[in-house]
Amino acid sequence: MARENPLWGAQRIRGELLKLGFQISAESVRRYMHEARRRPPSQTWRTFLNNHSPEIWACDFFTVPTLFFSTLYVFFFIDHGRRRLVHFNVTAHPTADWVWRQLIEATPWGEQPRFLIRDRDACFGSQFIARARALGIEVVLTPFRCPQANAIAERMVGTFRQQCLDHV
Repeated sequence: MARENPLWGAQRIRGELLKLGFQISAESVRRYMHEARRRPPSQTWRTFLNNHSPEIWACDFFTVPTLFFSTLYVFFFIDHGRRRLVHFNVTAHPTADWVWRQLIEATPWGEQPRFLIRDRDACFGSQFIARARALGIEVVLTPFRCPQANAIAERMVGTFRQQCLDHV
């Protein structure tokens, strides 16, 4: 009934069931309505990544402590299809202005991706999204506190830390 009549609520369906002679509580109807209305997503995250890997880049930040106890921020872009580092830069004070300039520097000859996966860091700002859209890039946000959604970039961070920064 819930699938055939999507505008009906639990009370309405309960009333119809009572007319048919079935004694059931509204709470039971709500529980089964919720299960009946669940639809599988059109495309899973893994399927999206597999289907579009040649045209996906990911970006992320990581920190590097220095000898004098200050912190440097490394920002990079990585190509999902070939798993190659496209661009990186280092700063002591990342701002939204600086971050979108990195996007421009990473795509100097029109070699931009179709999709760019990024986390919800405040450093990106609205200018970053506007510039990405102007370049024809669709920005895909990872879920809140879900670094495994950007696993290739996170693996690159691990590689940097293990192979390049293990002496710091």
